[in-house]
Amino acid sequence: MGILGKIRSYFDVFTTGILISLVLGLVIPCHGGGMAFFDGLTNAAIVLLFFLYGVKLSRKSVVEGLLNWRLQSMVFAFTFIFFPIAIPLLRPVFEPLVGAALYMGLVYVACLPSTVQSSIAFTSLAGGNVPAAVCSASVSSLLGVFLTPFLVSLLFATDGSGTQVGLDTVLKICYQILLPFVAGQLCQPLLRKWVLGHKTLISWNDRATIWLVVYTAFSNATAGGYWDKLQYSQLAGLVLVCVIFLCLTFAITWHASRWLGFNREDSITIVFCGSKKSLAVGAPMMMAIFGTLDNNLLLPLMVFHQVQLMLCAQLARLWKPAQ
Repeated sequence: MGILGKIRSYFDVFTTGILISLVLGLVIPCHGGGMAFFDGLTNAAIVLLFFLYGVKLSRKSVVEGLLNWRLQSMVFAFTFIFFPIAIPLLRPVFEPLVGAALYMGLVYVACLPSTVQSSIAFTSLAGGNVPAAVCSASVSSLLGVFLTPFLVSLLFATDGSGTQVGLDTVLKICYQILLPFVAGQLCQPLLRKWVLGHKTLISWNDRATIWLVVYTAFSNATAGGYWDKLQYSQLAGLVLVCVIFLCLTFAITWHASRWLGFNREDSITIVFCGSKKSLAVGAPMMMAIFGTLDNNLLLPLMVFHQVQLMLCAQLARLWKPAQ
C-alpha cells in the first residue's frame, strides 16, 4: 500500500469512528454514573495521549528543525497570528451564516495549534520538507499549551463573553497536558523504542481518545437538548465557511511563502502546517480551559477538522511528485 493508500485508510477509519461516536452520543447517550465514568475515562485517555506524544517526539528532530527559523516563523505566524486576526475580521461575513454561538467556536478554532500526524503525512505525500514539517507541527502543539489559553482569554474577553484564564486553568492544563508530555520526554530512554515499534497500537490510542471525547460531548448535548436548539441552516453555513476560509488560507500561505523566496518543498510545508488546526489538542484544551466540552465550540472544531482533511488530501494529490 502506497503513502496515499495509507492516508486514505487512516482517515477513513478515523472519520468512521468519529461518525459512530457521534451517532452513539445521539442514540445511546450516557447518564448519571455512566457520564461520570466516561468523563473520567476521557481524562485518563487524554493524559495517556500526551504522555505517548512526549515519548514519540524526538528532541533531535526539534533542534534540527528549529535551525530553519524562517520556515518555523512563517508557520508560527499563520497558526497563531493570521488565524486569530482573520476570523475576527471576517465576523461580519461569517456570523450571519453560522450564528453567534457557532461563530465563537470558529474563534476557538483560530486559537489552536497545528495538527501533527496529518501535517507530516500530507507534506510527505506532496513532496514537501518532511523534517521541517515534523518540527513545525510538534513545536506548534507545544506552543499551543501556552498560547491557546492566552489567545482564548484575549479573543473571548474582547467578544464580551467574560472568559478568563486564571491560575487554576493554567494548573489544570499543566497536569493534564504539559506534565504528561514532560514525563514522556523523561521516559524516552526506556519507552521510545517500544512505542515506535508499536505504531499501530499507539495510533489506535490517538483515535480512541478523540472518539471518547466526541461520544462524551454528544451525550452531554443530547441530554441537554442541544440538538433541538441547533438550526441546520447554520450547520450548512458552518461547512461553507470552513471550506471558504481554508481555501483562502491555502492561497495566502502558498503565495506569501513563494513571494518571500521559499522553495517549493518549504512552501508546501508552510501550507500544510500553517493552515491546519488540531482536534487532538483542541478537545482536551477545551476541557481544561472551560471545564467542560461546549458543543458550540466542539462542533466547529469537528467540522473544520473534517474539511481540512478532505481539502488537504486533494491538494496533496495535486502536488504529488511524478513517479
